[in-house]
Formats: sequence, C-alpha cells, structure tokens
Amino acid sequence: MNNQTLFVDADSCPVVKQIVEIASEFSMEAIFVASYAHMKNDLQGQNWVFVDSHKEAVDLYIMNHVKKGDFAVTQDIGLASTLLAKGVYAISPRGILFEEKGMRTALELRHLSAKARRQGVHGKGPKAYTERDREKFIKGLSMLLSNFKACSRNHN
Repeated sequence: MNNQTLFVDADSCPVVKQIVEIASEFSMEAIFVASYAHMKNDLQGQNWVFVDSHKEAVDLYIMNHVKKGDFAVTQDIGLASTLLAKGVYAISPRGILFEEKGMRTALELRHLSAKARRQGVHGKGPKAYTERDREKFIKGLSMLLSNFKACSRNHN
C-alpha cells in the first residue's frame, strides 16, 4: 500500500485491539486519536495522539491529518461525511461502511435526533455493542483493506 494510514476516532472505541491486529496484518500504520479525557494507561504499543477535550478536537485532528486514500474508523456520522468528501474510506466500529449515497439521510436523521434531544425528548441511546458487531467490524475492515490492497496491486 502506498503509505495509507488508518486513523481511529478512539474516544470510547470498542475495537482498539482488533484494529491493532488488522492494521498489523496489512502492515498499515494506525493512529488512534483521543481526547485527554479518554487517556489510557495501556496504549497497546500503538501510535496514540491525545488532543484537547473540546467536543470537536478529535474530529479536527483527524480531518487535518488524513489524506486522500487513507482509512478511518469512526462512529461519528458528521466526521465520516467530511472524510468521504476528502476521498477517505470510513467504517464504523459496528462494521458499517460509510458511503456517499446514504450520507444525506444519515445526516438528516442525526439532525432530527439532536433537535428532539434539545426539546427534551430522549431516546434509548445506541444499542449495546455486541460480539456480532465486533465480528462484523473485523470482517468489514479486513475486506475493505484487502480490496484496496488488491486494487493497488492491479494498478502497479
């Protein structure tokens, strides 16, 4: 691969260990970005960048450091949308590949949910993260990276 990097929105990311393993398998650098509020002692020997605890600091760091063709793991739809526009491949920790075609609807739903919360309507929150989600993520990220690796080999 041509120096692609895997950026991880690591605040409360449930698949750090799996990302470390998959990135290693594909000889890809993974950079975990988290706020100081989510600082860990066990960094699993990886590249961690800690940023200010401001709400958008992790997103801003990632947006300012990715380049076209990089990869990202995030559950933030707004960040994923911005990354897609920059030519970055984005996947959620639940294994859902973010794609341009579904982004507008996802952003509209996010906006409606935020609006409802401001009006005092509180939903149940996200579903609990399951082992099935983890398996779907492992399969999804591995497939994304192997498809890219196969494509880049065919173009060389």
